[in-house]
Amino acid sequence: MATVDLFAIGNALIDQEFKVSNEFLIEQALQKGTMQLADGETQASLYQKLQATQSYKGQASGGSAANTSVAFSALGGSAFYGCRVGNDDLGSIYLSGLNEAGINTATRSISEGVTGTCMVLISPDSERTMQTYLGITAELTAEQIDFEPLKTAKWLYIEGYLSTSDTARVAVKQARELAKAHGVKVALSLSDPAMVQYARQGLEELLDNGVDLLFCNEQEALMFTNTDNLDAAIEMLKLKNQHIVITQGAKGAVIVDAAHQFHVNGRAVEAVDTNGAGDAFAGAFLYAINAGLSLEAAAQLAILISSEVVAQFGPRLSVENYAELLQQFKKAQQECA
Repeated sequence: MATVDLFAIGNALIDQEFKVSNEFLIEQALQKGTMQLADGETQASLYQKLQATQSYKGQASGGSAANTSVAFSALGGSAFYGCRVGNDDLGSIYLSGLNEAGINTATRSISEGVTGTCMVLISPDSERTMQTYLGITAELTAEQIDFEPLKTAKWLYIEGYLSTSDTARVAVKQARELAKAHGVKVALSLSDPAMVQYARQGLEELLDNGVDLLFCNEQEALMFTNTDNLDAAIEMLKLKNQHIVITQGAKGAVIVDAAHQFHVNGRAVEAVDTNGAGDAFAGAFLYAINAGLSLEAAAQLAILISSEVVAQFGPRLSVENYAELLQQFKKAQQECA
C-alpha cells in the first residue's frame, strides 16, 4: 500500500438528491438542516414519495469523510479511505468512484450486505436535510479497515457520523491509538447538529482526550458546549483541542489555537445546495496546512472550495474543478504578496 498524507474513516453512502419544498419536510416530520437515521423500509417509503412529488437532481457517491478525502486528493494530496460497502452494484459504484478520484481503498471494505444510501433533500433556501439508511456501514468494524497506510500518514481524519455505531467507535479507538504510536495528527468533525443532540456520548467517545484539529459549525459548537455564545464555546473547546475551526456559512470561519483567534471572511455566491460544503472545507483546509500554508491561507482556500460546492448541486466538484480553483487561489496569493 502506498504512503498517503490523509487516512480517513467514515460511512460509505450513495446520495440521492432531491429539490423539495418546505412543506414536504414538515409533512415528513424531517428536522431541517440535520441528518436523521432510518431503516430501509422507512427510507424506501420516503423515496417513493420523493419520486412522485419532488424534483430529482441526481445520484452521487457521498459520505462525509469521503467527500473530504476527495477534496484533499483532487487538490494534490494523497488519501486512503476506510469504510464498509455491500457486495452490490452500489458498493461497486461507490468504491470505483473513490478510486477514479485518486483515493486508495481496500478490497476488505467489501462484505455481505447492502450499501448505505442517503436521501439528500434541498429546500428552497439551499439548506440540506438528510435521511440516511446506513445499511452495512452501520456495522463498520476494524476488520474492514486496512490500518497499514495509517502508520506513515500525516493525518487521521474522523467523521462525527460514526458516533452512532458501537463497532465503528471501537475501530476509531484502534486508529487513534495507532496514530498516537506513529506520530500521526488527528482531526475530527462534529459533522451534524443531530449527532451532537442525539449521539453525544458516542461523539465524546470519538473525541476522547481531544484532537489536533477540530472542525464544527457554529451551531454544533454551541450545542456541544451547552453555551449560548461563541466565545464561551471556544474557551471550552480549547480545553481539549489544539486547533479549532468553526465554520459560519456565508460569514466565513473562525480559526483558533492556544495563542490566537481570528476570523476569515466568507465568499459571496448564489447558494444552491449546502450538501457537502463542510466536508469540502475540511478537505481543502487539511490539504493546505499539510502543504505548509498558514492557518489563514488554509481557511481562505477552504472557503473558496466550499463556496463553489454550495453553488452547485451535489456534494463534490469535478476533479478538474478543484485543480482549477487551486490555481486561481495561488495566483491571487501571488498578486497579494
